[in-house]
Amino acid sequence: MKKILVIDDDRDILELLKIVFRDSGHEVIFSETEMGTNDIYVLHPDLILLDVRIKGSSKSGAEICRELKADTKTRNFPVVLCSGEYNLHDIARECEADVYLAKPYNLTSLLTQVNRFIS
Repeated sequence: MKKILVIDDDRDILELLKIVFRDSGHEVIFSETEMGTNDIYVLHPDLILLDVRIKGSSKSGAEICRELKADTKTRNFPVVLCSGEYNLHDIARECEADVYLAKPYNLTSLLTQVNRFIS
C-alpha cells in the first residue's frame, strides 16, 4: 500500500480525495495546514499532493515544495503541485515540483499522475 500525503485547505477536495485514493487502495494522510520538512520526512510519503495556497499557513505550497527539494532527506519525494493560479507552470518549475495539475482537476488525470509516480 502506497502512502499519499495531501496538503490542502479545501475540505471538499479533501473529502473527495479521501474517497478516490482509498478506493484506489492507497493509504492517505491529510493536512489542512502547512507541514515542515522534518514532519513530512517522518511520515515518509510515496507522493505529496500539495496546494499552492494554504489558508492560514505561514508558507505557500510552493515554499514548502522548495524546502522539500532543497533538503537531501526529502528531495526525492515526488510532489504534485495543485492550484488554480494562472501561472502554475512557472510556480511549479520555480519550486521544482515534479508535476502540476490545474484546479479544478480531472480525477482521471490526477490518478494518472499519481500512479505514474507510485506504481
